[in-house]
Amino acid sequence: MIRVFKHYIPIEVMLLCLFDLLMLGLAGEAGWRLRTFQLSIDPGSFADRAVAIVGFALIVWLAAIAVGTYTPLALRSIRFATARLFVALGLGMLTISFVNLVLPGTALWRSILLYAMAIGLALLVVNRIVATRVVDAQTFRRRILVLGAGPRARKLLDLSHRPDSGFRVLAFVAMGKGASERIEGAVERDEIGDLGKYVQRIGAQEVVLAMQERRNALPLKDLVRVKTNGVDVSDLSGFLERETGKLDLDTLNPSWLIFSDGFIAGQRISAVAKRIFDIVVSLAVLLLTLPLIVLFAIFVKLESKGSAFYRQERVGLYGQTFQIPKLRSMRQDAEADGIKWAEKDDPRITRVGRFIRMVRIDELPQLWSVLKGEMSFVGPRPERPQFVAELDEKLPFYAERHMVKPGITGWAQINYPYGASIDDARGKLEYDLYYAKNYSPFLDLLILLQTARVILWPEGAR
Repeated sequence: MIRVFKHYIPIEVMLLCLFDLLMLGLAGEAGWRLRTFQLSIDPGSFADRAVAIVGFALIVWLAAIAVGTYTPLALRSIRFATARLFVALGLGMLTISFVNLVLPGTALWRSILLYAMAIGLALLVVNRIVATRVVDAQTFRRRILVLGAGPRARKLLDLSHRPDSGFRVLAFVAMGKGASERIEGAVERDEIGDLGKYVQRIGAQEVVLAMQERRNALPLKDLVRVKTNGVDVSDLSGFLERETGKLDLDTLNPSWLIFSDGFIAGQRISAVAKRIFDIVVSLAVLLLTLPLIVLFAIFVKLESKGSAFYRQERVGLYGQTFQIPKLRSMRQDAEADGIKWAEKDDPRITRVGRFIRMVRIDELPQLWSVLKGEMSFVGPRPERPQFVAELDEKLPFYAERHMVKPGITGWAQINYPYGASIDDARGKLEYDLYYAKNYSPFLDLLILLQTARVILWPEGAR
C-alpha cells in the first residue's frame, strides 16, 4: 500500500495507473504521427503539440478513474475492464470535443483524436493483459505474521482469501492457551522461540497484533526487536483501515481512535479551501442542471398529485438540523403511516421517482443547501433525526460522523449500496468514519470522480 495524502492505494493499482497514463500519452503521439504521415505533412516539434497530447492523456485517464477501471472487479476481469475503458474513452472524447469548442486549437484534431482513442484502447487492454498474466498477483501482496488465532485474527484470514486482497498471511501465532475458536494450523507462541528470528526466518514484512486480550500477553521486548529490525508492527484496527478503506467497528476501540492520526477536517485552511470549492462547483452545476430539474419537476407533477419539490429535516454538522430540498420521488401520502426505511422495490416510489432516484436527479436540488453552507459537495449523507436517534443508540461512534459537514456524495456512497436498514447504516458508518478520519482534498477529488461510476452503473440505488 502507498499512502497518498492520508489515503491508501495498493501499489499495483498505482503502477497500473501510471503505466496507463504513459500509454495514453504514447497513443496521443502515435495518433498525431499517423495522421500527419497520411497527410504527408511535417509533424512538427513535440513542444508544439505537448499541451494537446498531455491534455488528451489526462482527460481520458481521469475518465477511466471515474468509471471504475481500477476497481477490484476491473483488475480481475479483462472483459469488464475493456467495457469500462470503452465508456471512459467515450466520455474522454466528449470532454475533449467540448474543450476544443470552448478553447479552439488547444485539443487534438478530430481525426487525430479518433486514431489516438483506438490506439489508446489497444494499449490499455494490452497493459492489463500483461499486468494480469505476466506479473504474479502474489508479487505485490504484503507478507504478514499475525499474533493471535481467535475471532479477531479470523477477520484477517477471511480478508486474505478475497481476490483483491493486498496481503497474505504467512502464519498465525496463538498467544495463549485454551482460546476458543482457534484458527486451524496456528502455531503456539512457545513453539517458535525468539519471535524476532522467527519473523526473519519466514520473511514477514509486517506483524499484525490481533490478540483477543492484550493484558499480560503482549510480547513487548520481542516487538521492539522486530520493529528495530525494520519490520512494521501494526494494530489490527489500523491494518484493517489501510486494507479495506473503512474503520471496522468490531475491532475499533476509543484508545486507538484517540491516538491514531487523522480527524483534521476542521482545520482552517482545509475548511476554507473546501468551502470555496463547494460554492464554485455547486453554483456551476446548479446553473447547468436547472433545465433538467425543471423538466423532471414537471414529470413528477404530471404523474402524481402534490408538489414536485419537498423539504425534509436532516441532521448536519455537529448534530444541528436543517431542511434539505429534494425532487419528490414517492407518492404524496408515502409517510401517512409513519416514517420508515426505504425498501427494495418500494411501492411508495412512483415510476418517475424510480428513474430519478436511479440516476440521482432527485438529489440535484440539494445543491442549494451546498450553496447555503448547510452541506458540502462531499461528505457523509445526512440522515433524518428520527433515524439518527435510533442509530446513535445501536451503533458505536455514530455521532462522530457529524463532525464533518454532510454531503451530496461521499465515500460510503461510492463503496456501499444504498442503506435502508440498521445493518446497512452500520456498513456505511464504517466508510463515513474513514472519510472523517482521513479527509483531504485528494480524497474529495477521488470521490467526485468515482461518483460518475455510481451514476452510470447505479447498482445500489433505490
